[in-house]
Amino acid sequence: MEITGRVVANAAVRTTKTEKKVTGFTIAINYSYKPKYGDRVQLTTYVECAYWRNPGIAEYLTKGTLVELSGRMEAGAYINRDGKAVGTLNFHTESIKLVGKSGSAATEKEVQKPAPKAEKKQPATAGSNPDDDDLPF
Repeated sequence: MEITGRVVANAAVRTTKTEKKVTGFTIAINYSYKPKYGDRVQLTTYVECAYWRNPGIAEYLTKGTLVELSGRMEAGAYINRDGKAVGTLNFHTESIKLVGKSGSAATEKEVQKPAPKAEKKQPATAGSNPDDDDLPF
């Protein structure tokens, strides 16, 4: 099975009791649709992922990175502190393809206004600048 989503927070590597390293991260998978009547609906599914092979990949799994994962999905459940059952989706990742970084860098470039052009200054002549008295020469 393959899934594509954005990394929600930087990946973390932990060591198990048997001294094996596992990279854990969460991705968000977005889906939107427009019902016949009404506004567009945006749905987000969060998937907990575990990758057992190369812990060095964690440095590339940063918040906002778009990834394509291959592996198998597993549903789970637990009882939270309030006593309510909570469903989880866990993905046992076999391979990771880094598709791209978050759009934040591109967005920042688009949002930033260009620096104002410097005004052309006329060459200064003696006595033309009222601040000439401040000059050390």
